[in-house]
Amino acid sequence: MFPRFGLSARVLGTATLAACLGLSGQAQAEPLRAAPHAPLEFLDPIWTTAYITRSHGYLVYDTLFGMDEEFEPQPQMVSDWSVSEDGLTWSFTLRPGQLWHDGTPVTAEDAVASLARWGARDGLGQALFELVEEIAADDDASFTIQLSQPFPRMRHALGKMSSNVAFIMPARIAATPPDQPITDPIGSGPYMLSMEDWAEGRVVYLRNDLYVPREEPTSLSAGAKIGFMERIEWVYFDTHEEAVDATLAGDIHYFESPSTAVVDRFADQDVAILEVTDPSGNVGMAVFNHQIPPFDNPDIRRAVITAMSQSDYMDAALGDPEFWQTCDSVFACGTPFATDTGVPNFVTGDLDAARQMLAEAEYDGTPVVILDPIDSPVISAFTGVTLELFEELGLTVDHQPMPWAELLERRTARTAEDGAVWNMFHTWWIADDLSDPLRIAYSGNPETGWIGWPDAPELTDLRRAFLLADTDDAAAEAAAEVQQVVAGNAHFAILGQFFEPIAFRSDLLGLQRPIQMYYNLALPPSD
Repeated sequence: MFPRFGLSARVLGTATLAACLGLSGQAQAEPLRAAPHAPLEFLDPIWTTAYITRSHGYLVYDTLFGMDEEFEPQPQMVSDWSVSEDGLTWSFTLRPGQLWHDGTPVTAEDAVASLARWGARDGLGQALFELVEEIAADDDASFTIQLSQPFPRMRHALGKMSSNVAFIMPARIAATPPDQPITDPIGSGPYMLSMEDWAEGRVVYLRNDLYVPREEPTSLSAGAKIGFMERIEWVYFDTHEEAVDATLAGDIHYFESPSTAVVDRFADQDVAILEVTDPSGNVGMAVFNHQIPPFDNPDIRRAVITAMSQSDYMDAALGDPEFWQTCDSVFACGTPFATDTGVPNFVTGDLDAARQMLAEAEYDGTPVVILDPIDSPVISAFTGVTLELFEELGLTVDHQPMPWAELLERRTARTAEDGAVWNMFHTWWIADDLSDPLRIAYSGNPETGWIGWPDAPELTDLRRAFLLADTDDAAAEAAAEVQQVVAGNAHFAILGQFFEPIAFRSDLLGLQRPIQMYYNLALPPSD
């Protein structure tokens, strides 16, 4: 239907947005309405890696640095920064005039508390804080990070664009333990969450008139964040058919992730446009709970992965091969460290070999509880493939369908002591979130690592070697070793790489790639 990596002129460079609108930030009266891929249930983009909460974060919070369209970090909340000659002391000064939504000033103490909380959850943040000897406010406007070893990627870490983003919160909110979700949405970003309008299936954001944008042009998460719209509404639809109807009727301006099963409906009409905006795409993943049987046994995990065929998963979830490819790497294909070296076959699937491996692993019929988010077409399709596969393998399955929001909460339970037991769920990441060993999915620390909680102490040293690598070759070598551990221990299964489109009304302006921040989206002024 359209080239996988094709991008029309409608995906504009945001540097030209204000000129196209002729507004210089003047808000529009008509609300911008978007259909997101999932309902917003949790407000804490540090506690969860859910992308809907990340998108919420970009509206209500700001970051110390932002990533521009060249994927270079630029100062955002920071006005000035410096690093000592030995690379051990980083000093930051906040730009003046920044206020929280309640009108109180943003301070360096807020930044320090927010970074400490982020550093306890995020993979790159954890790597940074292993080197932090002290982080402290010098005065209301400046703070210092003292390191034990140089960390050249400091600005990249503080400006990382996807989960978990180092959003800055008020210190009183950032004092919330990192394993507990916050409920107070106060930030300093260009929009405010309207709590009184937050209802099932609908979220409302109001322009924050206290926000002072940077003077540089908007460029992804960097530069001016101009609230062009007075009001942004997220409207969640139970089915993609309903969302398509609303988009074609002109009621929805931006449809975040239409299923490939409905994309044909956008052909031969002038109301909405379909595009693929992320050339790296998304990576499907099956996640095992390593803490309880049967997937606490690596031999059983290896057997399951041996049976999986990426083509089966991609065909079921995406259909048209134009939208997907197989990928025999734990790092997303098309990213710098992707390689099939040392990886057991993730791609083809071998049922006979898997049955033999299960017998040798002495699988005893322990039920496998599989969580199925039935309101997520792609993920639920992944789940369906696994259900059929496990039946063929002779595994005992407890299929538990539920909304995605419930799954997000259920998956935080490690064992029966923490809540309802689960053994497996399926998900996907944007490729950038699986691009190097410092991402949280590659942690081997069961206490601080991502959900699934594999226990692989050797990954700590390997990730540190990657972090401190002084040449590209050394970094690639460390990444390859991380891949061998992660794949060899069957930490998770890679299900393939896919390229979902977006759909948007033909007069929508400010689209970005690879992800939308929402504050940059705008409608032209009405006559």
